[in-house]
Amino acid sequence: MTPPDNQTRALQRIRADVRAMSAYHVQPAQGLLKMDTMENPYRLPAALQQQLGAHLGSLEINRYPGERLEVLKQMLADYAGAPAGTAVLLGNGSDEIITLLALATAQPSEGGRATMLAPMPGFVMYPLSAKLQGLDFVGVDLTADFDLDVPAMLQAIAAHRPAITYIAYPNNPTATLWAEDKVQAVIDAVAAVGGLVVMDEAYQPFASRSWITRMQADPARNAHVLLMRTLSKFGLAGARLGYLIGPSALVNEIDKVRPPYNISVLNCETAIFALQHESLYAEQAAAIRAERQPLIDALAALPGVATVWPSEANMVLLRVRDAAHAQAQMKARGVLVKNVSAMHPLLANCLRLTVGTAQENAQMLAALKESL
Repeated sequence: MTPPDNQTRALQRIRADVRAMSAYHVQPAQGLLKMDTMENPYRLPAALQQQLGAHLGSLEINRYPGERLEVLKQMLADYAGAPAGTAVLLGNGSDEIITLLALATAQPSEGGRATMLAPMPGFVMYPLSAKLQGLDFVGVDLTADFDLDVPAMLQAIAAHRPAITYIAYPNNPTATLWAEDKVQAVIDAVAAVGGLVVMDEAYQPFASRSWITRMQADPARNAHVLLMRTLSKFGLAGARLGYLIGPSALVNEIDKVRPPYNISVLNCETAIFALQHESLYAEQAAAIRAERQPLIDALAALPGVATVWPSEANMVLLRVRDAAHAQAQMKARGVLVKNVSAMHPLLANCLRLTVGTAQENAQMLAALKESL
């Protein structure tokens, strides 16, 4: 028998579950209208592009990041309205923060592994991070109309005593912003088992409310709650900057597993520049929100669209007769959208569309109408 070659033998050193996985796939978008990843469609005005370019060009990129990271943390705390006694952790996008949270909590629990829990369908990075960092993942199905199933959540929390419970607020891919009393019931249940709650507010610029108000009003009741956000939907998807706000005692422990210098000088200064022009980004978010309901109404009027759900994010979820066919036909017409059917049985034949500019939305609607 021929012995395995060096590469084959070396591959066996990589975890079997990793070898069985598929890598996160990003659709090639060259020459296409990209409406599949909920990006802010607006670029900086030319004058601000020049200012930012000159500023970045003057930086000492031969030096490691330094004290300016503390300036950015304070600006983010001020922007979010962080309560007294909180700290801020920075991540290379919120994806890295999800990884750090899993890494920090991946310890044996009552004779087994620590557990992560989240409503499903939800963000794909929650179960992926649990798997890679050695936590058990428990998904609790939403109701048929994508509401939070509070009795099922409370039962699962009591049974599994999760180390981390994620609440995406609003949720991805359903764009749902669950009622405060339902979310509070989940938060209280997690407190009873001694776990962390992470409020994932990636889509906060487009939502009608934030959990930060509850953290401000009742810090004791939210002493185990961490608020996670990203500047990706704010308008800096290319800069990769996420942040976590929470009680200093908790955030400082998570910070211990953060790689040193995980935020580059360029990313840091880009984020500071954006926050210095926060009013411009607020105008952009308002413009996107203004386009959302007209888009939903137009989608609901299309023959072949079975259901369009309400949205509190810069995305819209809808059900069609054949999502795979519709997605392929739209791509052939130059428009990329996301087919989320495979993510969860509740998402059968569902497409997720980004809310863009009026022109982008019109082009997307025309392609969808021809594709159904």
